[in-house]
Amino acid sequence: MLTLIQLFFAFIQVGLFSVGGGYAAIPLIQNHVHGLMTLAEFTDLITIAEMTPGPISINSATFVGMRMAGIPGVLLCTLGCILPSFLICLLLAHIYYKYRSVQGVQTVLAALRPAVVALIASAGLSILMLGLFPDGYSFGLEGLHVVEGVIFMVALFLLRRYKLSAITTIFGSGVVGTVAYLLLGLA
Repeated sequence: MLTLIQLFFAFIQVGLFSVGGGYAAIPLIQNHVHGLMTLAEFTDLITIAEMTPGPISINSATFVGMRMAGIPGVLLCTLGCILPSFLICLLLAHIYYKYRSVQGVQTVLAALRPAVVALIASAGLSILMLGLFPDGYSFGLEGLHVVEGVIFMVALFLLRRYKLSAITTIFGSGVVGTVAYLLLGLA
């Protein structure tokens, strides 16, 4: 079990190195809790963190902190996750507003965009694999959870085609999944 100080520094690392947003933090968080939580527990944690209001990385830090060390864990994990980005954003905001018209700044920002997109895509694929293959990554159909796969495909279609809101999609997916599992007797 991680001590409170270890949790704090683990989430400082998450906050410091999850460039690209909250989804980029998921693999980092998973690495820190590997062996301390099952894959199913981690998947549930990410699902709940995604459904609750606020940034997913901070919500995840809060839930991991609660799971690992109660209220002190919540406070230290959340603070550790927030502190690096707060300090870096404060510094970058100052620099950006001072030098935003410099061409070199615009060039650096343009060069960083593809890396940020790759980080977000990587996190999205990790979440997709956890959702479709909760028992472990597999490239065959033997570990595929069909209900989750169908819900994913329908939700993706509805989001892209009809531009449904995320709230409607999450709520609808939860209802459909619950009904499907109850009808199939898988619950």
